[in-house]
Amino acid sequence: MVLEGAITVERRTWSPKGHEAHLDRKWYIVDAEGKTLGRVASLVAQAIRGKNKPTFSPHMDMGDFVIVVNAEKVVLTGKKETQKFYYRHSGYPGGFRRTSVKDVRQRHPTRIVEAAVRGMLPKNTLGEQQLKKMKVYAGPTHPHASQQPQPLSEELLERAGANRHA
Repeated sequence: MVLEGAITVERRTWSPKGHEAHLDRKWYIVDAEGKTLGRVASLVAQAIRGKNKPTFSPHMDMGDFVIVVNAEKVVLTGKKETQKFYYRHSGYPGGFRRTSVKDVRQRHPTRIVEAAVRGMLPKNTLGEQQLKKMKVYAGPTHPHASQQPQPLSEELLERAGANRHA
């Protein structure tokens, strides 16, 4: 409580309500061609969670929709193309499998970006809900033109550009 003259002013922290989460959702587009995977994924994860907004609340889905195009042309630094593996297990004895990034890029190029962003989101139902707002396409075309997506902050994407040390 703060005293200003003879009037007392009570200040409270503002918290968004459930119906306010959907009011200002925007659509953004990211061209991943020639950009480093981790840097693009962190920008996309921040936009999906809504951390770039002043109304961010960690327990609510306040983020925007993000379209990622040219996912097959994303860059991995170093020897990750052959030395990085994705692991899974069927639940049966001997059901452990691993797949290299090179094989995943040939079969399902969008899964590389999806896996990187999934690892940066909360590991609960809120994270799954937020992940549904990301649309990833291997090529340059997408069916979301009617949403009029805007480029996601050009200066941030320039920082995520191709690695200068590779």
